[in-house]
Amino acid sequence: MKSMAENFFSADEKERVSYAVHSAERTTSGEIVPMLVAESHDYPLAPIRGATLVALVAALLLTAPAANLFWLESTNLWVFLSLFFPIFLGSHLLIRTVPGLKRLFLFSDEMDVEVKDSAFAAFFTERLYQTRDANGILIFISLFEHRAWVIADSGISERIPCEQWEEAVAIITRGIRKKTPCQALCQAIEMIGSILEKEFPIRDDDVNELHNLIIR
Repeated sequence: MKSMAENFFSADEKERVSYAVHSAERTTSGEIVPMLVAESHDYPLAPIRGATLVALVAALLLTAPAANLFWLESTNLWVFLSLFFPIFLGSHLLIRTVPGLKRLFLFSDEMDVEVKDSAFAAFFTERLYQTRDANGILIFISLFEHRAWVIADSGISERIPCEQWEEAVAIITRGIRKKTPCQALCQAIEMIGSILEKEFPIRDDDVNELHNLIIR
Protein backbone atom coordinates (compact mmCIF):
# COMPACT_ATOMS: atom_id res chain seq x y z
CA MET A 1 0.00 0.00 0.00
CA LYS A 2 1.42 3.38 -1.00
CA SER A 3 2.10 5.96 1.66
CA MET A 4 0.61 9.46 1.71
CA ALA A 5 3.94 10.80 0.41
CA GLU A 6 3.99 8.40 -2.54
CA ASN A 7 0.46 9.44 -3.54
CA PHE A 8 0.98 13.15 -2.93
CA PHE A 9 2.38 13.97 -6.37
CA SER A 10 1.06 12.54 -9.61
CA ALA A 11 3.51 10.89 -12.02
CA ASP A 12 3.51 14.07 -14.11
CA GLU A 13 4.22 16.24 -11.05
CA LYS A 14 7.12 14.00 -10.03
CA GLU A 15 8.56 14.48 -13.51
CA ARG A 16 8.13 18.25 -13.19
CA VAL A 17 10.01 18.28 -9.86
CA SER A 18 12.83 16.11 -11.24
CA TYR A 19 13.09 18.35 -14.29
CA ALA A 20 13.20 21.47 -12.07
CA VAL A 21 16.16 19.95 -10.21
CA HIS A 22 17.85 18.98 -13.48
CA SER A 23 17.37 22.50 -14.86
CA ALA A 24 18.71 24.14 -11.70
CA GLU A 25 21.77 21.87 -11.65
CA ARG A 26 22.67 22.78 -15.24
CA THR A 27 23.98 26.10 -13.90
CA THR A 28 25.47 25.01 -10.56
CA SER A 29 27.67 22.25 -9.22
CA GLY A 30 25.47 22.20 -6.13
CA GLU A 31 23.38 19.08 -5.59
CA ILE A 32 19.71 19.85 -4.85
CA VAL A 33 17.66 17.02 -3.35
CA PRO A 34 13.94 17.46 -2.62
CA MET A 35 12.64 14.84 -0.18
CA LEU A 36 9.01 14.16 0.62
CA VAL A 37 7.90 12.21 3.71
CA ALA A 38 4.43 11.45 5.05
CA GLU A 39 5.30 12.58 8.59
CA SER A 40 8.35 13.20 10.74
CA HIS A 41 7.05 11.43 13.85
CA ASP A 42 4.02 9.38 14.85
CA TYR A 43 3.26 11.65 17.86
CA PRO A 44 1.81 9.02 20.24
CA LEU A 45 0.94 11.64 22.86
CA ALA A 46 -1.44 13.54 20.54
CA PRO A 47 -4.28 10.96 20.56
CA ILE A 48 -3.83 10.47 24.32
CA ARG A 49 -4.19 14.22 24.93
CA GLY A 50 -7.15 14.52 22.62
CA ALA A 51 -8.95 11.40 23.82
CA THR A 52 -8.48 12.37 27.46
CA LEU A 53 -9.95 15.82 26.86
CA VAL A 54 -12.87 14.55 24.80
CA ALA A 55 -13.67 11.69 27.16
CA LEU A 56 -13.40 13.89 30.26
CA VAL A 57 -15.76 16.56 28.93
CA ALA A 58 -18.24 14.06 27.48
CA ALA A 59 -18.29 11.88 30.59
CA LEU A 60 -18.81 14.89 32.87
CA LEU A 61 -21.73 16.06 30.74
CA LEU A 62 -23.33 12.63 30.45
CA THR A 63 -22.82 11.27 33.97
CA ALA A 64 -25.85 12.95 35.53
CA PRO A 65 -28.35 12.01 32.77
CA ALA A 66 -27.04 8.43 32.65
CA ALA A 67 -27.19 8.09 36.45
CA ASN A 68 -30.74 9.40 36.56
CA LEU A 69 -31.72 6.89 33.90
CA PHE A 70 -30.68 4.05 36.21
CA TRP A 71 -31.92 5.71 39.41
CA LEU A 72 -28.41 6.34 40.71
CA GLU A 73 -26.71 9.34 42.32
CA SER A 74 -25.68 11.94 39.74
CA THR A 75 -22.16 11.93 41.22
CA ASN A 76 -21.73 8.17 41.01
CA LEU A 77 -18.07 7.49 40.12
CA TRP A 78 -18.80 4.17 38.44
CA VAL A 79 -21.21 5.81 36.02
CA PHE A 80 -18.53 8.39 35.16
CA LEU A 81 -15.90 5.68 34.59
CA SER A 82 -18.23 3.51 32.53
CA LEU A 83 -18.70 6.46 30.21
CA PHE A 84 -15.13 7.77 30.28
CA PHE A 85 -13.24 4.65 29.15
CA PRO A 86 -15.34 3.71 26.09
CA ILE A 87 -15.34 7.33 24.92
CA PHE A 88 -11.59 7.55 25.51
CA LEU A 89 -10.87 4.40 23.47
CA GLY A 90 -13.11 5.47 20.59
CA SER A 91 -11.68 8.99 20.54
CA HIS A 92 -8.12 7.69 20.71
CA LEU A 93 -8.66 5.47 17.67
CA LEU A 94 -10.34 8.27 15.71
CA ILE A 95 -7.71 10.91 16.50
CA ARG A 96 -4.85 8.51 15.81
CA THR A 97 -6.17 7.67 12.32
CA VAL A 98 -7.41 11.11 11.17
CA PRO A 99 -4.46 13.46 10.51
CA GLY A 100 -6.55 16.63 10.74
CA LEU A 101 -7.79 15.70 14.20
CA LYS A 102 -4.35 14.58 15.33
CA ARG A 103 -2.83 17.96 14.45
CA LEU A 104 -5.38 19.70 16.70
CA PHE A 105 -3.70 18.17 19.75
CA LEU A 106 -0.11 18.97 18.83
CA PHE A 107 1.91 22.05 19.72
CA SER A 108 3.51 24.03 16.90
CA ASP A 109 6.93 23.96 18.58
CA GLU A 110 6.63 20.21 19.01
CA MET A 111 6.15 19.71 15.27
CA ASP A 112 8.97 22.16 14.45
CA VAL A 113 11.43 20.14 16.53
CA GLU A 114 10.39 16.80 15.06
CA VAL A 115 10.58 18.03 11.46
CA LYS A 116 13.99 19.59 12.05
CA ASP A 117 15.33 16.41 13.70
CA SER A 118 13.90 14.24 10.93
CA ALA A 119 15.42 16.48 8.27
CA PHE A 120 18.89 16.25 9.82
CA ALA A 121 18.55 12.47 10.12
CA ALA A 122 17.53 12.25 6.45
CA PHE A 123 20.50 14.41 5.42
CA PHE A 124 22.88 11.79 6.77
CA THR A 125 20.79 8.73 5.92
CA GLU A 126 20.63 9.79 2.26
CA ARG A 127 24.38 10.62 2.30
CA LEU A 128 24.07 14.22 1.18
CA TYR A 129 27.32 14.90 3.04
CA GLN A 130 29.32 12.78 0.58
CA THR A 131 29.38 15.10 -2.43
CA ARG A 132 32.74 16.06 -3.90
CA ASP A 133 32.54 19.73 -2.90
CA ALA A 134 30.34 19.34 0.20
CA ASN A 135 27.65 21.25 -1.65
CA GLY A 136 24.58 19.06 -1.27
CA ILE A 137 21.37 20.73 -0.13
CA LEU A 138 18.25 18.95 1.13
CA ILE A 139 14.74 20.35 0.72
CA PHE A 140 12.85 18.30 3.31
CA ILE A 141 9.04 18.39 3.18
CA SER A 142 6.96 16.70 5.88
CA LEU A 143 3.35 16.49 4.76
CA PHE A 144 1.54 15.76 8.01
CA GLU A 145 3.05 18.79 9.72
CA HIS A 146 2.73 21.05 6.64
CA ARG A 147 6.35 22.04 7.18
CA ALA A 148 9.57 22.23 5.19
CA TRP A 149 13.21 22.48 6.18
CA VAL A 150 16.30 23.22 4.12
CA ILE A 151 19.68 21.84 5.17
CA ALA A 152 22.90 22.68 3.32
CA ASP A 153 26.21 20.85 3.60
CA SER A 154 29.28 22.51 5.09
CA GLY A 155 30.66 23.74 1.77
CA ILE A 156 27.49 25.75 1.16
CA SER A 157 27.08 26.90 4.76
CA GLU A 158 30.58 28.40 4.75
CA ARG A 159 29.61 30.75 1.91
CA ILE A 160 25.85 31.19 2.11
CA PRO A 161 24.00 32.03 5.36
CA CYS A 162 21.11 29.72 6.25
CA GLU A 163 18.73 32.70 6.29
CA GLN A 164 18.94 32.65 2.48
CA TRP A 165 16.74 29.52 2.44
CA GLU A 166 13.88 30.97 4.52
CA GLU A 167 12.00 32.34 1.51
CA ALA A 168 12.20 28.96 -0.23
CA VAL A 169 10.70 27.33 2.87
CA ALA A 170 7.94 29.95 2.96
CA ILE A 171 7.13 29.36 -0.71
CA ILE A 172 6.79 25.61 -0.16
CA THR A 173 4.63 25.86 2.96
CA ARG A 174 2.35 28.42 1.29
CA GLY A 175 2.04 26.12 -1.68
CA ILE A 176 1.02 23.20 0.52
CA ARG A 177 -1.66 25.30 2.22
CA LYS A 178 -2.94 26.61 -1.13
CA LYS A 179 -2.88 23.10 -2.63
CA THR A 180 -0.29 24.03 -5.27
CA PRO A 181 2.67 22.11 -3.79
CA CYS A 182 4.28 21.01 -7.05
CA GLN A 183 4.36 24.53 -8.46
CA ALA A 184 5.69 25.88 -5.14
CA LEU A 185 8.41 23.24 -4.87
CA CYS A 186 9.57 23.86 -8.44
CA GLN A 187 9.70 27.60 -7.71
CA ALA A 188 11.74 26.98 -4.55
CA ILE A 189 14.14 24.70 -6.43
CA GLU A 190 14.65 27.40 -9.08
CA MET A 191 15.32 29.99 -6.36
CA ILE A 192 17.83 27.75 -4.56
CA GLY A 193 19.55 26.98 -7.86
CA SER A 194 19.95 30.70 -8.58
CA ILE A 195 21.50 31.30 -5.16
CA LEU A 196 23.89 28.36 -5.54
CA GLU A 197 24.92 29.39 -9.05
CA LYS A 198 26.67 32.50 -7.72
CA GLU A 199 28.93 30.60 -5.32
CA PHE A 200 29.01 27.20 -7.01
CA PRO A 201 28.92 27.65 -10.80
CA ILE A 202 28.76 24.56 -12.95
CA ARG A 203 32.06 22.73 -13.53
CA ASP A 204 33.20 21.17 -16.81
CA ASP A 205 33.47 17.74 -15.19
CA ASP A 206 30.25 18.04 -13.16
CA VAL A 207 28.20 14.87 -12.65
CA ASN A 208 24.86 14.30 -10.94
CA GLU A 209 25.86 12.79 -7.60
CA LEU A 210 22.48 12.55 -5.85
CA HIS A 211 18.84 11.73 -6.54
CA ASN A 212 16.61 14.43 -8.05
CA LEU A 213 13.65 13.42 -5.87
CA ILE A 214 13.31 11.15 -2.83
CA ILE A 215 9.94 10.00 -1.52
CA ARG A 216 9.62 8.05 1.73
